[in-house]
Amino acid sequence: MDFLIMEKIFENILIYSLAAILCIVALVVYLRKKSKESKIVDEKIKKAKEDGLFEPVSLHPYIDVNRCIQTGACITACPEHDIIGIRNGKATIINASQCVGHGACFHACPTEAISLRIGTEKRGVDLPHLNQNFETNVPGIFIAGELGGMGLVKNAVEQGKQATENIVKSIKKNHQASYDVIIIGAGPAGISACLTAKKHDLKFLFLEQDTLGGAVFTFPRKKIVMTSPMDLPLFGKIKLFETSKSELLDLWQTVLKKNSITVQENSKVDSIVSEDGIFKVATLKGEQATSARILLAIGRRGSPRKLNIPGEMKEKVAYRLLEPEGISGKDIIVVGGGDSAIESALLLADENHVILSYRNEVFNRLKPKNSMALNTAMEAGKLEVRLNTNLITIEDDSITLSVGKEGENIKLRNDLVYIFAGGELPTQFLEKAGIKIEKKFGETVLKH
Repeated sequence: MDFLIMEKIFENILIYSLAAILCIVALVVYLRKKSKESKIVDEKIKKAKEDGLFEPVSLHPYIDVNRCIQTGACITACPEHDIIGIRNGKATIINASQCVGHGACFHACPTEAISLRIGTEKRGVDLPHLNQNFETNVPGIFIAGELGGMGLVKNAVEQGKQATENIVKSIKKNHQASYDVIIIGAGPAGISACLTAKKHDLKFLFLEQDTLGGAVFTFPRKKIVMTSPMDLPLFGKIKLFETSKSELLDLWQTVLKKNSITVQENSKVDSIVSEDGIFKVATLKGEQATSARILLAIGRRGSPRKLNIPGEMKEKVAYRLLEPEGISGKDIIVVGGGDSAIESALLLADENHVILSYRNEVFNRLKPKNSMALNTAMEAGKLEVRLNTNLITIEDDSITLSVGKEGENIKLRNDLVYIFAGGELPTQFLEKAGIKIEKKFGETVLKH
């Protein structure tokens, strides 16, 4: 009997020992795998810092490591590449400057460990002062979309809707203005706002300084626009992930036509003046209108930044590329080192001789896809890249570049010039209307 008991105990010890060994082996394998993954993320962060991609430049996720349980849901949800990774058991930012504010990680995190911030402790971002209702320091003037710090189509659509809902609640029915609200800017925020205004039977005026689509209209025709499923007022839910500029513009035209909404294009607003609670809006054309409320959905691009060089006003100079497929057999120079410049140069390179001029020695903060495509085009000899150069003069059939620190000048044959030097924020316009501009240093825009 004692022998049987001892044999049973030995069997139990053996079973438990084997189980423990298997658990230890599995744990060791798991820890080694996680350690390897952490080292890979460390290398990516090191590379991002070397390439100038580590610091965020706009809206970006902030991770509370005390609440993170490394589910990886944020990584899976992000439509971009290598923005977030897992290091030492916690989510961490890798290529923060590549984040374009989708906010998918914010919604995907099961422990609500992610918030969305604008700016950092070192790098501030100029933004207009807004309260939780999207109202500025000037009572009655509201802002929605990218101008307020939230980019992307889905975010802009949602803010346009929410801001207009708040406008509906704030309007006094007995006001003496011609319109309940004037909506300025025909991008996604403005379109969503006018649909919401229509839903609530508001009398509104819809103004756009250029053409329907706002900043999206300035994209090349075949450019892929990253977006997400969204709910358009009076239209319903729309599932979009990767769509072309043309498809998105067609959608908006269909939505507005279906609801009998007209946008007054080429009507750039020059001034907004408040008189006794009523706003008087004047355009550069000399048109005037009054309104009880104003919604600004004009984005942050403002006007294209000029180089202020001789010849920049010539007809051959442009600041956006709309139809690259219609250009062939030309000598073209594209100026700039951002994604817009690279994408435009690549689109033109198939049918033209293209020189890409950039003032720095290396390209910084490019999307991974654009960086790879640029390297491929350079290796294939399809695109000529001249780094550390500055465009200094534009003639009818030539341009002059200044090369290097010593400033050696070279003259090149040229038919067309495309300048992508960024945009100037509409700060002066906003301040003229009385709206305060604040520099945000790591301020939380969206939290659970």
